[in-house]
Amino acid sequence: MKKLFMFIAVILFSANMIAQDKLYLLFEFMKVDNEQETAYGETESFWQKIHDQRVKNGDIIGWDLWSLQPGGEDQGYQYLTVQVFKDPVKMFQGGGDLMAAAKKAYPAMSEQDLINKLNQSAKSRDLAARFYLEQIDLTKGQFDMPLGTVAQINLMKVGMDNYAKYENAESKTFKLDHQKQVDKGNRASWELLRVMAPTGSAAYASHITVDMFKDFNQYFGMPNDTGTVYTATQEKEFQEGLASRDLKWAYIATLIKKVR
Repeated sequence: MKKLFMFIAVILFSANMIAQDKLYLLFEFMKVDNEQETAYGETESFWQKIHDQRVKNGDIIGWDLWSLQPGGEDQGYQYLTVQVFKDPVKMFQGGGDLMAAAKKAYPAMSEQDLINKLNQSAKSRDLAARFYLEQIDLTKGQFDMPLGTVAQINLMKVGMDNYAKYENAESKTFKLDHQKQVDKGNRASWELLRVMAPTGSAAYASHITVDMFKDFNQYFGMPNDTGTVYTATQEKEFQEGLASRDLKWAYIATLIKKVR
């Protein structure tokens, strides 16, 4: 009985460690008019110092700014900001006191000047879409994501009754090829994210996959076939996974700012 208790305790502890390691991400897609490009760049430089203070405060783990391609004014969004959290509660509650972080980041500015600057920054872009995400799976390996990192961001739509089938295919079958590419140095990393909000039949996407590469040379140099031979079961899961998802849109993103 004692051994059984110890075994259960180990399982619970391991599960708790896994839960603690899971990341939560806030994706905010921005629309920026061509004539607002310079103003938007200044806006994000201003916010970068605030996000740096938020990291020091323990409110977030990190923040990124990505430029998106194609990104034309009639082709969706031009920029993506990402905030990274350990705690979903903090993510949904806004990630700490922004004004307090702003005051520490800019101690020489008065509170009214900060308010004016924050309000002014909203005029340089349209925060067009926001996704609250939880990390479901990722490849093994060390990648520090330096500036210039290239990512293919795939927005997937999966019916709620197919979540298990789709995620099983991504984690148990598709991931085999992703991990091989990482191990061979053809890809930097891969991860699977599930949308926590918004959800429902009218939501644009239910999942996002992110394929990361060191640069465009690695992105365009990656071979299409890793030579993976699937079992009959894996092939069935592969085909079911493809059938369960609708790839709504894919962006090629370049990392241009980062706080950790």
